[in-house]
Amino acid sequence: MLEGLSQGYGTSTIIDRLSVILRPGITALLGPNGAGKTTLLRTLATVMPPRNGVVSLDGTAITNERSARQVRDQIGYLPQDFGFEPQMTVRDFVTYAAWMRGVPSAKWRQAVGEALEMVDLTTEQGLRMRRLSGGMRRRAGIAWAVVGRPRLVLLDEPTVGLDPRQRLQFRKIISTLEDTVVVLSTHLIDDVAAVCDRVIVMHGGAARFDGSVAELEALGHEGLPGHSALERAYMHLLPESEQRL
Repeated sequence: MLEGLSQGYGTSTIIDRLSVILRPGITALLGPNGAGKTTLLRTLATVMPPRNGVVSLDGTAITNERSARQVRDQIGYLPQDFGFEPQMTVRDFVTYAAWMRGVPSAKWRQAVGEALEMVDLTTEQGLRMRRLSGGMRRRAGIAWAVVGRPRLVLLDEPTVGLDPRQRLQFRKIISTLEDTVVVLSTHLIDDVAAVCDRVIVMHGGAARFDGSVAELEALGHEGLPGHSALERAYMHLLPESEQRL
């Protein structure tokens, strides 16, 4: 839950008094570059403490480093650009995530195996991370985020670098995360239409829309740029100066 969240860097305010209740299901974050999507994900991941307002997970308010440590075991976070040790194997990389998330060592083999199977990397689990293609590396990152079945999964542009078949596979993966709060930042309207239950459109650090995909689609009308009703609806929510292509 976010209540009156304000966040920024230096003297710049990126998110201004945002209040959102996140529930199990897949929530898409849409918005132009600079809208605050990545900043919001970093705040939810406890990478950045909030400047003002309340961030809580399962009733635990995240107010300091101590409370942040209490909830991190339940958060899986995949940044758009994530780091890794090049010499690590894929299995070691995902096992490390399980260790960081507090998965009991007796359950590592099963949890890691399930995560690798979900992203179709079981055969490649012995490869070094440095040898993976961009798409395979992205799938390893998704396994990192979902291993151990955390309560909150945060994905920043997770389908970048994936080919159409892999994007279909990604949709299948996140659709299986039942009882999980998934927040997905993306620029790909097709992914939103295919798998998301809810859409939050951000602009200028505020939520300009928060509702279902169908409710957003209903806002679209002819005369706006876009190849689908959903694209036109998204453009409708942007300032007029940004609607022109």
